[in-house]
Amino acid sequence: MSAERQAHVLVVDDDREVRTLLGKFLAQHGFRASVAADGRQMDKALAAGRVDLMVLDVMMPGEDGLSICRRIRRDGALPILMLTASAEETDRIVGLELGADDYMAKPFNPRELVARIRAVLRRSQAAETKTAGRGRFAFEGWTLDAPKRELHRPDGVLVELSGGEFDLLLAFVEHPQRVLTRDMLLDLARGRVASAFDRSIDVQVSRLRRKIEADPADPKLIKTVRTGGYIFTPKVAAREDAP
Repeated sequence: MSAERQAHVLVVDDDREVRTLLGKFLAQHGFRASVAADGRQMDKALAAGRVDLMVLDVMMPGEDGLSICRRIRRDGALPILMLTASAEETDRIVGLELGADDYMAKPFNPRELVARIRAVLRRSQAAETKTAGRGRFAFEGWTLDAPKRELHRPDGVLVELSGGEFDLLLAFVEHPQRVLTRDMLLDLARGRVASAFDRSIDVQVSRLRRKIEADPADPKLIKTVRTGGYIFTPKVAAREDAP
């Protein structure tokens, strides 16, 4: 059995029927599946062992999915696929801004959900493999450590990045001072395993700017190109020395 088929997926949804359906369907398709009805049960599941991906419902009583996503992103880069009963594009954008890796609206086809889970896991695994043999990059006092998948500010403080944010920044530092279109960034950062909302690149750029720009409203490091795309303006130095 492949590493992908052995992946542990945690479903967090207050709807018992959805939890039962997804738990059984994921197990039938070779995943190890766990379920949680709310944030407290989710915390227990995460503390009990490694989880490779979380399927997270947005609309839940108490701590909702967006709050949980924000909390998870603050602590690490666990891949998250969000579910919502709302067709509002605003909800999708907010979820992406908080660091979700993919997004599906209810009702959904379980087979499509499994396909998307596998796509997110492939991206995550490919990113880890891709960066394992790379070194460190320095720009404007910042240091991006590819093997460790870490970003450090000029003062040495670690800046938390989601998996998508890290991959996008790595694409920029490996291709500095070049205009990169959205399609090029999707190829470089996501291996072209893109979801239905390719415009999520714009959301990820916005998130990166808030984390590395002195003034995100007037970005100096990641500039928008009117013809379509972005350019990473700093000079980048590759560093192979250990931290």
